[in-house]
Amino acid sequence: MSVYCGIACRRKSFWCYRLLSTYVTKTRYLFELKEDDDACKQAQQTGAFYLFHSLAPLLQTSAHRYLAPRHSLLELKGLLGKFGQDAQRIEDSVLIGCSEQHEAWFALDLGELERDWHFPVSCSRYKAQALLHWHHTHQFCSRSGQPTKKNMAGSKRVCPSNNIIYYPQVAPVVITLVSDGTRCLLVRQSSFPKGMYSALAGFCDIGESLEETVRREVAEEVGLEVESLQYSASQHWPFPNSSLMIACHATVKPGQTEIHVNLRELEAAAWFSHDEVATALRRKGPYTEQQNETFPFWLPPKLAIAHQLIKEWVEKQTRSSLPA
Repeated sequence: MSVYCGIACRRKSFWCYRLLSTYVTKTRYLFELKEDDDACKQAQQTGAFYLFHSLAPLLQTSAHRYLAPRHSLLELKGLLGKFGQDAQRIEDSVLIGCSEQHEAWFALDLGELERDWHFPVSCSRYKAQALLHWHHTHQFCSRSGQPTKKNMAGSKRVCPSNNIIYYPQVAPVVITLVSDGTRCLLVRQSSFPKGMYSALAGFCDIGESLEETVRREVAEEVGLEVESLQYSASQHWPFPNSSLMIACHATVKPGQTEIHVNLRELEAAAWFSHDEVATALRRKGPYTEQQNETFPFWLPPKLAIAHQLIKEWVEKQTRSSLPA
């Protein structure tokens, strides 16, 4: 019955999705909005818009918290008029998702505003930031040099002169927590905030597998040879360009733990014990003071996959130390 329903229904008939899971219906609805400009424009009539200012989301304070306000299409038109911008700017918005009830969500970057407007910067809504940034930096065709045109959903750009289609792309990056069994290796770059250490990270080269990238990056940056590795998780990261962070755990060969730091890539690298890392995880902010002759350092915030990778290692070490 459900198969017949899926085949027989027309493309824009919502009722044909009712026998499918919520995730499937959302996914297919978003696909329809990406491929059909008319359907996407119709969805804007009842959708919600989130505003950005030079890629930073515009937030409001509520009960000592920052919240991203939702705007209807009518409210957005009023705000654009207030900012001295034409309602035509709505066509620059990009589709970033939808609710289970199929309320479409859009993001719109207003660009530079007058100085009298002050808004806090947030790292939230990574997909919107990455997609808005991609459209801002890909406005011309690399072959013809002519301006490209965004589709209504912002899922692609097309060159009218040759019909070449450009899709947003992500760059794969491996982030690896190296351990020798009882210790983990943490590193810092000169660009890091003072006192912060993290896991090794590097972009995949063309033609490399993830496994090859992990082994190469560890060898290049700290002079160690990986014996085994295990995938952990992944995370989209929009800064400075859209990247897919692929997190792995890696162990080095026994007896080969002497670090040789590549100073072109790193500022420092060191082995840390379970207790040192567990203590750093409990710190709520930067730790820069020398205390009891211990080495002062702090870790990336919880929103970063590096934090989750390090936490995962600490928890595994804690479990293995418990009596059977």
